[in-house]
Amino acid sequence: MSSDTAFFLAQKAFGNHGRAVYVSGMAETPLIRPRRLRRTEALRTMVRETSVGPDDLIYPLFVEEEIDAPVPVKAMPGVVRLPEKHLAKEIKAIQADGVKAIMMFGVSHHKDATGSNSLKSDGLLSRMIKRAKDASPELVVIADICFCEYTDHGHCGVVEKGAVHNDKTLVNLAQQAVMAVRAGADMVAPSAMMDGQVRAIRHALDDAGMEDAPIMAYSSKMASAFYGPFRSAAGCSLKGDRKDYQMDPMNGREALRESLLDEAEGADILMVKPGLAYLDVLARLREKTLLPIAVYQVSGEYAMIKFAAQAGALDEKRIVLETLGAFKRAGADLILTYFARELARDGV
Repeated sequence: MSSDTAFFLAQKAFGNHGRAVYVSGMAETPLIRPRRLRRTEALRTMVRETSVGPDDLIYPLFVEEEIDAPVPVKAMPGVVRLPEKHLAKEIKAIQADGVKAIMMFGVSHHKDATGSNSLKSDGLLSRMIKRAKDASPELVVIADICFCEYTDHGHCGVVEKGAVHNDKTLVNLAQQAVMAVRAGADMVAPSAMMDGQVRAIRHALDDAGMEDAPIMAYSSKMASAFYGPFRSAAGCSLKGDRKDYQMDPMNGREALRESLLDEAEGADILMVKPGLAYLDVLARLREKTLLPIAVYQVSGEYAMIKFAAQAGALDEKRIVLETLGAFKRAGADLILTYFARELARDGV
């Protein structure tokens, strides 16, 4: 058989069967062999399309005032409520592990109907930001801007007649964001899901001379069952739910609309939360925006992996990297994950 005839038959086979073959006698052998680039670890690494590194990761941590020792979060193995007095030492250890950015959540012992403690220069929010920045000026400190950790009812804003009042909450969110940046926060991350919150915060920051402070908006944030362990960790459980301001988990188009509205209002980074169940939203948002996108691997996602690994059902490190890789493939630039510290320490 001539080489031209063999090539013709190979092309014909490719068209008919979806894979090019070389015909030699009666045998058919593949011309295109994707396995060639999988033969060794070096080759696989060379052609790897997606990577995850410490620069991509943000570590969330819970800081509780007026306690003397760490309090384990039973639903999140390995996660604790950190005593405020231990924060400086822990921040230095976190940076030494290779973490580049953190998001802190305060566990307040001074709650009221409006979360007023978080609006004070000597309140927990301001104190923990200042302690973190003093301990590690190079570490990027992101302030979660919300009220659920600071209100006695557990909702994310001002409650009137049994519902969160959107516009009155905007006033407080703007004040809280200014307070956080004044305390040293490198970035603010509004998570209350109030209409117009990014615009209100952007104007407040600019009016306060803080126009360089970026906003990472929790923009596509679902009313998700995956948040269960977080409620316990942050001490923000409530009677009822947050469905009238957080998003319906079944709505993909609305999720895009929410994020694009936040972009129009001045957000610098958009966020999808939770992560794994919303890869479709993440991928579609990536097609709609040029802004960086963050994704939050939330407490329930973390807990599922941890408990499955403890039961011997899966390899924890491999499944963690696989899920983070899924976020990156779908379009995420940044990932908030409770695995960030150990991944950074191990070199991912």
